[in-house]
Amino acid sequence: MASRDKFAVKNRAPAAIQITAEQLLREAHDRGGGSASGHARKQRSQITDPDELREYRMTQRKGFEDAIRMNRVHLGNYVKYAKWEEAQEEFERARSVFERALDVDHRSQSLWLKYAEMEMRNKFLNHARNVWDRAVAILPRVDQFWYKYTYMEEMVENFAVCRAVFERWMAWEPDDKAWYAYAAFEERRGDARRARSVLERFVQCHPRLPSYLKYARWEEKQLQVPLARDVYERALGELSAWELEDGEEAKLYLAFARFEEKQREHARARGVYAHACAKLDRADHPELHDAFLRFEKKHGAVDAVEREVAAARRAEYEDKVKARPGDYDAWFDLCRLEEAAARDAVAPDRARVRDAYERAVANVPPPDKKYWRRYAYLWLNYACYEELEARDLDRARAVYRAALDVVPHSAFTLAKLWLAAADLEIRRRDVGAARKLLGEALGRCRKLSKAKLYRGYARLERQLGEVERCRQIYGKWVEAAPAAAAAWRAFAELERAVGETTRARAVFELAVAQPELDHPEQVWKAFVDLEIHLERHPDDEDGDGDGEDADAAAAVAAAGSRAAALYERLLERTQHVKVWLSYAAYEADAARDAA
Repeated sequence: MASRDKFAVKNRAPAAIQITAEQLLREAHDRGGGSASGHARKQRSQITDPDELREYRMTQRKGFEDAIRMNRVHLGNYVKYAKWEEAQEEFERARSVFERALDVDHRSQSLWLKYAEMEMRNKFLNHARNVWDRAVAILPRVDQFWYKYTYMEEMVENFAVCRAVFERWMAWEPDDKAWYAYAAFEERRGDARRARSVLERFVQCHPRLPSYLKYARWEEKQLQVPLARDVYERALGELSAWELEDGEEAKLYLAFARFEEKQREHARARGVYAHACAKLDRADHPELHDAFLRFEKKHGAVDAVEREVAAARRAEYEDKVKARPGDYDAWFDLCRLEEAAARDAVAPDRARVRDAYERAVANVPPPDKKYWRRYAYLWLNYACYEELEARDLDRARAVYRAALDVVPHSAFTLAKLWLAAADLEIRRRDVGAARKLLGEALGRCRKLSKAKLYRGYARLERQLGEVERCRQIYGKWVEAAPAAAAAWRAFAELERAVGETTRARAVFELAVAQPELDHPEQVWKAFVDLEIHLERHPDDEDGDGDGEDADAAAAVAAAGSRAAALYERLLERTQHVKVWLSYAAYEADAARDAA
């Protein structure tokens, strides 16, 4: 509380003399006070005679020397001291300060640069040359020293010394930019021969792809197309695999081909692209193959473009089947591609197509039929190719036999393979071989009761006019599968088709008499439809039905017609509503026909 009272304002009346803000700022400026930014600013003194100048210099030097004594290794003090001496035009003293600083740290790059720039700025060329010589001798790996040294010599048009400095620099085998700077210097001098010699030494010193590419582009810029081509060819011959990094070989081929394309040497460019694409795989170097395709689209013929597109697709399909051997759709695409390529070629490469099919069918699926459906079409396409494209029926037969040997017939079979193989034998005019093959199919697959096999075999015999053989086939079918309604219906349809209606009735009678059928309603419906058809077309009847027994004749007489008798027999077995509806519809139609 006491301290607060001590500093409290006791007299709040205005002062007799008022001071403005302008007066405060002017007083601060005159006394050399701080600026608005808060930094101290020294007051400049006016020197009017040599004694004052000598005293001023002594004072400044004493301050610099004191700063150096306090921290000898701080190079900033030396640099400030030397710049001050330079401002005083005391160059000897400035050199002395730089030399003292170099005694402290002779490997400081910035110190050497400031020393040499001081000499150059004040046009002491010999002194600057001496500094640069010492700098590049002590720090030869600092490229900036060499660049500035050569630039200085070139600016003063001392070209011989500049060339000598470049030669000293090249002896240290610097990086690419140094060699290119030397070549650019010779090019500015108008001496292409010396520049070419420099670039030759460059590629010998650095046998890498960028070196050759720079050399080739330089020759192209000089309009020396044969020499540029020689450089590209030398790169292909001299650069071995261990001297090229990943992707550089493709980069070299691309650069060479684009160079030839730019020179309108399309045949040469195509040869480079073709050689590169044959040597380098598309999966590892897609950009090279894409460039070839673009080149062919621009300058090639239609067949060349199609060949390159086919090569690109072939590589894509090969990658797919390599990643997933069980992808049969990819195998189909690859095989069709090879077929199309062989079809369009002047000399078809059948071996390549067969190799694709052989590799495809070698991927046998698991023993589950759902996996075999697509696989079977590989064999079918293979056989069709041999028959239709290669015109080699013996090889096609061998393909079908190999396919049938692969299928596990004890678990399931593929009827399309058996029937396709039999159709091939028919086309070869060997009916006996076809019958033998289908007989083998029925024998090996009897337990499976493959309906398609029986129908296909019967269709073949029917086309040949062998009705008895058809009856034998259907007989074998109903023996192998007596509960198969489709077998009985097919048998009866055969008899009806050849006009043997009595036989057809007998077959249906045997069918409905079976103790078990998988689809009995289909058999009864077909039987009823047969009788209704014969009632409406009595001319199709082959006899008077003398062969039927007395009970059947009595039932027919009681019912009024064979169809009605069948309905009555069916209703004895089932009371399904559809049977009643069908029976009623039949009676209504019969009454309408009678009226």
